[in-house]
Amino acid sequence: MMQPPPGPGGRPGRRGKIDKKDLEQLRESPVSLRRIGALFAPYRWKIALVVALIVASSVISLATPFLVRAVIDDAIPHQNVSLLLWAVGGMLAVTVAGSLLSVVQTWISTTVGQRVMHGLRTQVFSHLQRQSLSFFTRTRGGEIQSRLTNDIGGMQSVVTNTATSLAANITTVVGTAVAMAVLSWRLALLSLIVLPPAIWLTRRVAQMRRAVTARQQRRLADMQSQIDEGLSVSGILLVKTLGTGPVLSDKFARTSEDLADLEVHAQLSGRWRMATMNIVFSAIPAVLYLVAGLPATSGGMTIGTLVAFTGLQGALFRPLMSLLDVGVSVTSSLALFSRIFEYLDLPVDIGDPAEPARVDPENVAGRVRFEKVTFRYEGAHRNALDGIDLDVPAGAQIALVGETGSGKSTLGALVARLYDPTGGSVSIDGVDLRDMRLADVAALVGVVAQETYLLHATVRENLRYAKPDASDEEIEAAARAAHIHDLIVSLPEGYDTVVGARGHRFSGGEKQRMAIARTLLRDPRILVLDEATSALDNDTERAVQQALDAARTGRTTITIAHRLSTVRDADEIVVLDRGRIIERGRHDELVALGGRYAALATRAERHGAGPLGQDEVSSPASQREPAAVRSG
Repeated sequence: MMQPPPGPGGRPGRRGKIDKKDLEQLRESPVSLRRIGALFAPYRWKIALVVALIVASSVISLATPFLVRAVIDDAIPHQNVSLLLWAVGGMLAVTVAGSLLSVVQTWISTTVGQRVMHGLRTQVFSHLQRQSLSFFTRTRGGEIQSRLTNDIGGMQSVVTNTATSLAANITTVVGTAVAMAVLSWRLALLSLIVLPPAIWLTRRVAQMRRAVTARQQRRLADMQSQIDEGLSVSGILLVKTLGTGPVLSDKFARTSEDLADLEVHAQLSGRWRMATMNIVFSAIPAVLYLVAGLPATSGGMTIGTLVAFTGLQGALFRPLMSLLDVGVSVTSSLALFSRIFEYLDLPVDIGDPAEPARVDPENVAGRVRFEKVTFRYEGAHRNALDGIDLDVPAGAQIALVGETGSGKSTLGALVARLYDPTGGSVSIDGVDLRDMRLADVAALVGVVAQETYLLHATVRENLRYAKPDASDEEIEAAARAAHIHDLIVSLPEGYDTVVGARGHRFSGGEKQRMAIARTLLRDPRILVLDEATSALDNDTERAVQQALDAARTGRTTITIAHRLSTVRDADEIVVLDRGRIIERGRHDELVALGGRYAALATRAERHGAGPLGQDEVSSPASQREPAAVRSG
């Protein structure tokens, strides 16, 4: 029987009623049938073979009722052993042939479905990898995961269930109807009267069950959310620090109690559905026997014909009900394609140029230049950067300081080409970043952010993530340079120790030094340090600062400064305010100038050479860098 594929977001297709969200999806993003057909075009001969096998299997199975009639009406009453053997052998042959054809059909259709699904999955993943950072800051991670797993996974159902079952059900219904008419037109006519109310009753009970199941799924989703929020590493830290354990336990208990009640209703509704089906399947043959037994309506019908007809009648009910839901299945399937194509049709804001400039990372000096750079975040009311002119010589170390929201992290993000400037250009050794391949930019520019993201993998795998072909010796050399090697070898399994979810088993300073080691492993010519020590205490900062000093050696370094101690020795300090450069020079020069930097430095010294520029009020919230930029 045909099963509707999962709806958008992995929702099970609801039989008998088209999901409003599916219709809304298709209104917003219509789907071209030609485009869908293009996905299956490479497999058209295999699909044609699947259809042929389905038709052949359905047609072959129709021989069984006629063989049954021959056995009951002729072979057994007349002791015709030869006919009996042929008829019984034919029944076995039909069963074996149908089973073999079904296995082959399933193998081919599943293979085609998996190939199409694999192609779409890799296309979507690769395409999303090319999206700019702004796409991920405005899109929920769960939605991306849902489309890659649930929606594309539903493609398998489209091919192996929806499409193949549609062909099988059409063939079965048409063939069965013809066979019923051939056996007895009187009983076939009776079926037209008996079937509709039976189908209506069955669908009505099924709708009641679906309503209960939908409520059950919503409460299960609530429970899953409560488990994720209350029992994850971050969630349990929040619970323990806020003391909300009893409240969450009560909330979880109420959800669990609701689920228990719903399960009782679900079981009862399921039993009612089975009872209804049993009544229908028993009532229809009973009516047929009654009609066949009455002299006025029997028309000389034989017992064999009656038995064969009853068998056909039972085989007609399920596929006919499935065909009545074909609109739901098709709509659900089209909605899946719509959601998948939405992602594939996203424009690539930051991509490789058609004719990239040739860049040899080994020969790049590392001069960075900003020429009349302007940048505005999507939806912002003013520019985050406005007319920036800045020349950073190769090997120089400059520091960017300013109040929160002044544009420091945005400037660093442009160097790593996480964004492209709205106006002007950013270049390395005279080559505009937009003329370089993204892989070349990544090889030239390394970023150490305030927040370090570690994979749930071993220390070695986390470091090797930056350079997949790195040897163990290179990994250890990078760790030594980042002053983290001694700590790693002291772990129970050394470099093969699993860091845990998001690296929670390590302190902030340890994670930062691992991030520095990961960056050093790539050996970039340009280093962007985005407030890399802002969240650390003084002792930890000193350890990380040693690693950063080692990292800066021989590299062009742009430090987005948070602490006064990190900028004193910079070759040049650039002070930003509302996206503009308002002061620049060395530490002593700027202090003597008595301007904005001097005020920031004075404030920092009051806090023990601590934070620079913490005045959140100084710049509108709409102009602050998104968290994703601030964190790397």
